[in-house]
Parts: sequence; C-alpha cells; structure tokens
Amino acid sequence: MDVSAGLWAGTVAVLALLIVADFFIGGRKPHEVSLKEAGVWTAVWVVLAVLFGGFLWWYGGGQPAGEFFAGYITEKSLSVDNLFVFILIMGKFAVPKIYQQRVLMFGVIIALVLRTVFIAGGAALVSSFSWVFFIFGGFLIWTAWKLLKEARAEEEDEADFEENRLLRAVRKRVPSTDRYHGTKLFVRENGRRLMTPMLIVMIAIGTTDVLFALDSIPAIFGLTQDPYIVFTANAFALMGLRQLYFLIGGLLKKLVHLSYGLSVILGFIGVKLVLHALHEAGVHVPEISIPVSLGFILLTLAVTTVTSLVAARRQGDGSDRPEKIDA
Repeated sequence: MDVSAGLWAGTVAVLALLIVADFFIGGRKPHEVSLKEAGVWTAVWVVLAVLFGGFLWWYGGGQPAGEFFAGYITEKSLSVDNLFVFILIMGKFAVPKIYQQRVLMFGVIIALVLRTVFIAGGAALVSSFSWVFFIFGGFLIWTAWKLLKEARAEEEDEADFEENRLLRAVRKRVPSTDRYHGTKLFVRENGRRLMTPMLIVMIAIGTTDVLFALDSIPAIFGLTQDPYIVFTANAFALMGLRQLYFLIGGLLKKLVHLSYGLSVILGFIGVKLVLHALHEAGVHVPEISIPVSLGFILLTLAVTTVTSLVAARRQGDGSDRPEKIDA
C-alpha cells in the first residue's frame, strides 16, 4: 500500500493523541482499576482498531485491511502471553494496586518505542534481502517447537521473573530507593537523587516486552511486509494491553492451552514465510493467502480458548471434590 509521509505523520499524531487522552481520562489519578472500567476501555481500544481497519479498507482496499486484522489479532494473542510475565513483575516489585495502571501505561509506551525500532530494522532487512524470510520463517518454526516443548514440560515449580541485563545495569549504576513515593520516578534523600521502584518496574515492563517482540515482529512480517501496517497493528495491540491486564488477569490461569495455540500459530506463520521465501527465489510453491491465514489464526484461538476453559473446569472440579475416607 502506498503510504505518504502525510499519512504517516497523521497516524502517529492520532495515536499520540489517543495515548494522551487515555492518560488524562483514565490514568492521570492513581486508583485501583475496576472490572467495569477495564472492560469499557478494552472495548474502546478494540472498536478503535476495527475503525482503523475500516479506514484501511476504504483507503487501500481489502488486502491491507485483511493484513491489518490478521496482524492485529496475532499481536494481540501473543501479547496475552506477556501478561503472565507482567503479573510476575508486579509481584516481584510489590507494586501497590493503585499504581499498577500507571506502571503499565508508561511500560507499554516504552515497549512501543522499542518495538518501532525493531520494526524499522525488520522493514529495512525485508526490503533489501529476500532471503531474510528464510531466517524469519526458520526462527518462528524453532520458536514454535520451543514453546510447545515448554508447554508439555511438567514443571511444578512456579515461574519467577529474572531481571534482564539492561535492568540490572540500570539498578547497579543508578542509586535507588526501595520505598515507593507515590508516582514519583526520582526523589531526593539526604542530598542524593535516588531512583524509585516506580521507574524500575516501568523499565522492567518495557524492556521485557522486547524479548517477546523477537518472535512477534517476525510473525507479523510473515503476514504483511508493509511497515505501516506492521507498526499500526503493533500499536493498537499494545495500547489496549493495559486494560486487558486488569480485565482478564484473573482468567489467565484458566488459559492452560494458550502456549499450545500460540505455538501452532507461530509454526503456521513460519511455514508461510518459508513458502514465501521459496516463491521469491523462483521456486514454484503454493503461497498461503491472507484470508486463509486470518481464518486459521481465529480458528486456532477459538479452539485453544474452548479447550482451555474445559480443561480448567475439569481440573477445578477434580480439586474441589472431597477425598474418599476409608472406614
């Protein structure tokens, strides 16, 4: 799709305006987010994504709109997996509930900025070297196998959050305090300027998301090579992630088959990328269309959700059933 500099600038301006509006309407005053508030804002971001997809349909036709929706749904489903780690981070740093919304808001903004750098780099590689699709496809297939292997591993130990190198370097070099001071990022104690846990956990959220971007960015490039669609799909998926955290945080444990579904989706897109790379190399192989990709992704997510809820319910029924006592 031919995207002018004006459309790029207008899109970035509108997204920035939406983030500012989200902050002043729902996130300016620290508070504990209710289920109703999270549900309303989640619906708002989904509606905005649908409206943007409609705009793409009007502006560029069905192809870019289909690519956007396929990319948006893929990024959204992969982002749900991020929420597990976000919960671990919140627990690790003992973030008070009234400050969690602020942490997620700025953590997601950091993640979006860092992902934009990844997208720019990926777009440059894709436009210059067609063989990079072989690398992306192979990486996604390997990631899918690794994710499936981890899902099948029976580990009774609960997962724990491990700080990445960047976060460890920041905490080592910048003096910090262990106590929260409202929403302040820095405080001055005994003449020293100290970093608060609020800034540390924001960095943790934003930089940890980059690890997830290592598979999500190649995945969406497997659905579209248009940088504009890749960027906007990531933006809409990430910007609604904060509300989704509060909406389905308690339901995440019930999505027991989520990793299986994500591994299937990543493997499917990996195969799609390899086929596309072969086609670009002159090999006559069938390519997977966007409607087929979108249908497969939706079907996989639907099956995964249903089987997860059924399995979680059976597990709950089994655990609640009293043990039989022999006379």
